[in-house]
Order: sequence, then structure tokens, then C-alpha cells
Amino acid sequence: MSSPAQERRPGVQLVSALLLLLSLSGCSSMDVLVPSHINALNGTTIKIPCSFTSCYKMDASRFAMNWTYQESLNVTEEMFMTYYRKKGVVPVRSDQFGERVIFAGNLDKNDLSITLSDVQVEDEGIYNCYVKNPPDRNQGHGVIQLIVVTELPPPRDSTIAVAIGASVGGALALLILSMVVVKCLRRHRKQELISEEKMEEEGKLETEALAEEGTKQP
Repeated sequence: MSSPAQERRPGVQLVSALLLLLSLSGCSSMDVLVPSHINALNGTTIKIPCSFTSCYKMDASRFAMNWTYQESLNVTEEMFMTYYRKKGVVPVRSDQFGERVIFAGNLDKNDLSITLSDVQVEDEGIYNCYVKNPPDRNQGHGVIQLIVVTELPPPRDSTIAVAIGASVGGALALLILSMVVVKCLRRHRKQELISEEKMEEEGKLETEALAEEGTKQP
């Protein structure tokens, strides 16, 4: 007679097999989705997006994330946004941004985006989005390069473009018309030459016929 422990053994083996399958199916890592760079106009408000994919639902007691800023790759990172278990995502006191950064994402949708208001030239640099969502083993990391411009490029003059397009179109139309006219004139001239040659051939045959008829008379 089998013991209760022996009866439960197949179930334990099944659970172990499922855990092994999960560990081999790629669920031990995550992907962080961010743009490689963002252009921002000085003085405006922009959104810096960051989201992640995971095989596991977020566990508020184990989840971790933060945003950091660094002027360049060789400069120490400054954290300005983080996640607390009870408070959620909150900004960290920062001399760089003050109160200009707010959380604009949605944790239920794996969205960790932020907004930066009154963008300054000094805000240009590298923005790092870190996220950890156990039981995913690895920490996700997204890197965004922010480029601040002082003015937008001037709009293209559509009037000039239209004028150039009209000129080019007119020239092409004249060229095509000229080619058609030349082709028609050549065809007409060719037909005239054929007609003249035909008439000369008919006249020659008629003359020969008359001469031959004259030699036959006594």
C-alpha cells in the first residue's frame, strides 16, 4: 500500500516540471522600451516615455524602479524619480529639476513615462529608466538621449517649391510636345517620300510600256 507522500509525488514532479519549463521559456528576463533620443524645444513640456514587458504581473511588494539623469556617460548619475512600496512612484528632491518632473505613466500597464516641464538647455543629457519586476531575474534598463534645441528649423517656402515644380513641369510638357511634333513631321515626310517614289515608279513603268508598245507596231 502506497503512503500519502508517495501518492503526492507525481503532483510534485509535475509542478517541478512546470517551473523548469517556465525557467527555460524566456520568462526570466524583461524588455525595456524607450526611444534612443528625443528632441525638445527650449521652454516647452515634453514626455519622456519608458515602458517594459514582463512575463509576470507587477508585485507591489517586490517591484522596483527609478529614473536617473547624467550629463554625459562619464558623469555620476543623479536619481530624480523612484518607487516606494506605500507611496508609489514619487519624485526625488533634485537641484537639477526641482518640481519640473512628474510621473505620467501607469504601473498597471507597465508604463513608467515621465513629463519634464519648462525644458532648459541644461536638461540636455542622458536619462536612464531602471525597472525590476521579480521573479524576473534581470534588471531592465532603458537609455534616452535628450537633445534641447533653442529654435525650430524654418518652414520650407511652399511657394518656391510650387514655382519650381511648375517650371519643371512646363519644360517637360514642352519637351514632350516638341518630340511629338518632330515625330509627326518625320512620319509625314516619310509618307511624302514614299508617295513620290511610288509615283516615279508608276511613271517609269508607264513610259516603258509605251515604248514597248511602239516597237511592236509595223
